[in-house]
Amino acid sequence: MRFLFYDIIFLIIFSLSLIVFLYKRRKNLKREGLLYLYRTRVGIKFINYIGKKYKKTLNVLGYFVIFGGYGLMIAMLYLLGQLVYVFAKFPEVVRAIKVPPLMPLIPYLPSVFKIEFLPPFYFTYWIVAIAIIAVSHEFSHGIFARLNNIKVKSTGFGFLGPFLAAFVEPDEKKMSKKKKFQQITVLSAGSFANLVMTILFFVILYLFFISMYTAAGAMFTTYTYSSFAISTISSIGGYEIKNSTSESILNLIETKSNGLDKDIIINLDGDVRNLTKIETDNGTYFLDSTRLKMQLNLTSEDVSKDNAEIVAYDNAPAINAGLKGVITEFNDVKVKNNEELSREIKKYSPGDKVIIKTRFNDTVLSYEIKLGESPYEKNRAFLGIGTRIIEKSGVIGFLYNIFNLCRDPNTYYEPRFDSNLIIFIYNLLWWIIIINISVALVNMLPVGIFDGGRVFFLTMFALTKNERLSKRLFSIATAIILSVFLLLMIFWFFSFV
Repeated sequence: MRFLFYDIIFLIIFSLSLIVFLYKRRKNLKREGLLYLYRTRVGIKFINYIGKKYKKTLNVLGYFVIFGGYGLMIAMLYLLGQLVYVFAKFPEVVRAIKVPPLMPLIPYLPSVFKIEFLPPFYFTYWIVAIAIIAVSHEFSHGIFARLNNIKVKSTGFGFLGPFLAAFVEPDEKKMSKKKKFQQITVLSAGSFANLVMTILFFVILYLFFISMYTAAGAMFTTYTYSSFAISTISSIGGYEIKNSTSESILNLIETKSNGLDKDIIINLDGDVRNLTKIETDNGTYFLDSTRLKMQLNLTSEDVSKDNAEIVAYDNAPAINAGLKGVITEFNDVKVKNNEELSREIKKYSPGDKVIIKTRFNDTVLSYEIKLGESPYEKNRAFLGIGTRIIEKSGVIGFLYNIFNLCRDPNTYYEPRFDSNLIIFIYNLLWWIIIINISVALVNMLPVGIFDGGRVFFLTMFALTKNERLSKRLFSIATAIILSVFLLLMIFWFFSFV
């Protein structure tokens, strides 16, 4: 919160300085449509030098640029399809994300929408990321333009309201006369540069993390759970069940909705739930009435509802103690991860009392817990915590694996020194990576306002040899994608209704 104050001061100073700068040089500021462009000659000598000095290297790299451009286009179309599927099928995910699908990434966005799974996004992060992304993106366009003997007329930056952008302005007449391969290379170069920057900064993030962070605790995301048949339930929330059927239990939940969830309160990473005690012929379990009701309604039609099974939390020591947070000590022994925690638990027997210390919201909590007996191995001590297994297939799984390459997702890490500075730099690197890959992907969408739109048109022209047909296909592609974004907005709206 303290840095937020300084960040806002920096935002004000930067904005005022920019206004004064542009006012004094307003002759260079021109309006083109919705954009205001400030043209300069900054960087043109560098662009010309690189474009001419390393011709052989850049000519070979051009093939990778085109391959990368098409790859990014295909990946973005696939991700867009996945996004439609998620928005249509899982409204609860949309409600958790909160942000509209067409919302631009602006400073303080996670704070405004209270998105807890994203790190804070300060103006400082935004301006540094934009500078890195824009310069690499636009200069790459310029360098490949000069490689193909296309004059770069100017460089500069533009404004669409408060949003900043950089640009390199090639001679469009000369550009249009070049071969389609050359034009596609120039157009794809920006996104390819962002892809390269994504990889580069990911390596920097990896090296930064392994050198500046250390494992400091064992995380758990759930308590252990088991399943039992509906027909074995004898009481729920203290109310006796004489007829153990789905219908009778659902009726009890409806009539006692205000008096069931009161036996145990749990807090798993901010997810606070009031649980109900469920007694069965085989033991005691805990579950909130909402999830119990959902499972009862989703019982399979292929088997008798009464023989269908309910999944609920075990009556384990951890849940009874309300254990929460990151486990840092087990009976005065510091634990750095789940392997060390498991090793310590094995030293004890069922019935032994232990002191467990956790860190929760920067507060140290202490619990005295009597260990139970493992339901999986006789005479083995049991605490009753676990971690959720995340599906690691598809694009989501790939991204999950990439971002957890340098860390165990079930281990808590803390900075080795000056935590505020280390966290600040880590989050900055994280945002640079996210924004870089986002720009690379979105810019290759086959839509008129993006480079991908012209790449798509030139590709269709090269394949069909028919300019009119290519323009028609380009218009259709643009209309379809814009319709998809409209559909996403509709799904987003109705998920909150």
